[in-house]
Amino acid sequence: MSYELGIIQQMQQPEFYPHPVKEPIELLQTHASYVFLTGDYTYKIKKSVNFGFFDYSTLEKRQHFCQEELRMNRDLAPEIYLEVLPITCDGERYTLQGKGAIIEYAIKMRQFPQTMLWSHLFEQGELTIEWMEELGRTVAAFHQSAKTNDYIRSFGEVEKIKAAFDENYQQSEPYIGRVQTQQQFEETKQFSDRFFECERDLLKQRQARGKIREVHGDLHLKNICLWEGKVRLFDRIEFNEEFRFVDTMYDVAFAVMDLEARGRVDLGNAFLNTYLERTGDWEGLQVLPLYLSRQAYVRAKVNSFLLDDAAVPPEEKEKAKEAAENYYRLAWNYTKTHRGRVAMMSGLSGSGKSTVARQLGREWGAIHLRSDAVRKHLAGLDLQERGDDTIYTPEMNQKTYGRLLELAEMLVQRGFSAILDAKYDRVALRKPVVELCESLQVPLQILYCNAPLDVLRDRVAARSGDISDATPELLARQRAAFESFTPAEQRYVRAVEENFNSVKML
Repeated sequence: MSYELGIIQQMQQPEFYPHPVKEPIELLQTHASYVFLTGDYTYKIKKSVNFGFFDYSTLEKRQHFCQEELRMNRDLAPEIYLEVLPITCDGERYTLQGKGAIIEYAIKMRQFPQTMLWSHLFEQGELTIEWMEELGRTVAAFHQSAKTNDYIRSFGEVEKIKAAFDENYQQSEPYIGRVQTQQQFEETKQFSDRFFECERDLLKQRQARGKIREVHGDLHLKNICLWEGKVRLFDRIEFNEEFRFVDTMYDVAFAVMDLEARGRVDLGNAFLNTYLERTGDWEGLQVLPLYLSRQAYVRAKVNSFLLDDAAVPPEEKEKAKEAAENYYRLAWNYTKTHRGRVAMMSGLSGSGKSTVARQLGREWGAIHLRSDAVRKHLAGLDLQERGDDTIYTPEMNQKTYGRLLELAEMLVQRGFSAILDAKYDRVALRKPVVELCESLQVPLQILYCNAPLDVLRDRVAARSGDISDATPELLARQRAAFESFTPAEQRYVRAVEENFNSVKML
């Protein structure tokens, strides 16, 4: 695009715009686009490039994908995405929505303070566990309503998924020896090749269960912001259906990977566990390592592309080189196997089981399985819906604890650690967990939480917005029914006192 430099120069001038601007106009760029921050509004134009996985090489294609980006992002951030405007040319002057020949298109967006980007909030230490839990709820709601149909589900075919991975490897080969090693390249590719060969049935199950949907496709911290106190996802992938019609865990993996790449496993864990509890899609964890590696590899690849972009300044190329090296290393690390372990909570309602379980989950990077959530998913209830007596029958109790055991086995066999958060007040409920861990030679801890009865009553009475249906009136019955730990169990038991401080010593 021979006129590209002229457009960039003029779009950095205040007179280009039909509204007041904040000077100086800031220019941001990626491998795919230029973004101009003018104060109240942001304008984005797409680069005339063809990287294979996206093609913006003609004006018609850029217009189409501008319209697609507007359409798809209005669903998630309607306050931000406004319209697509033509850029016209009259001689050497470029004009926004002028009368000359149309030579480019720009997406007009309402500008939010860059300080509200989650990447900025993270850098300032303002991205809290609570915000990560809110992101988990937001993404869960988005995925549960996301579009799917036979055409979208067809992208869940193993061959189509593998083709996208193979394209990544092919496009990154020129950077072997520059920003990744031959060993990293080969072993990362071997991991995904083995997965596609050995886990075909699992991938087909994901497809059959409706987990292939029109998702975000690029869900990392730079594409999440706070808008008037609300979490907003923006900049969805519009240019490639293979990146958008994917497993819901593809989106989840991108956010988790981004946080782990920044050294905050605890924040990623808070997001992941909230999402899983909301959706009940714990089986999706079986494909998570595949997509964690893939998303890190994609970030490595796009940073690699910047190294060969003549428009990128040398100092930015140096940053891109360092980022690419780190992401290639992370993608490789995700292919390594780990040994899981199990923590079984035990104690009455209000004794702090969930508080301890959440803390431990973030320290271990473990999956927190809360019986209240498992029970309500089995009953087909919304988590915030109060359950009646029918979901607390002996039969339902057995189903709930059976499901916890089933999930624990699945997780540890996949290298995850699991925290089973339930009363586990009877030997018959605890015994299968002990036997499972002993048979698989998985480390086990039984964490017994306790507090005085009056403290338990106060805590349960004070709950609000919690998914538990327990009431203070149940506590006396719970205490009477609690069975002491057997000598065989005692070697696994650790007491956690009411202030919960001892959890960090486990």
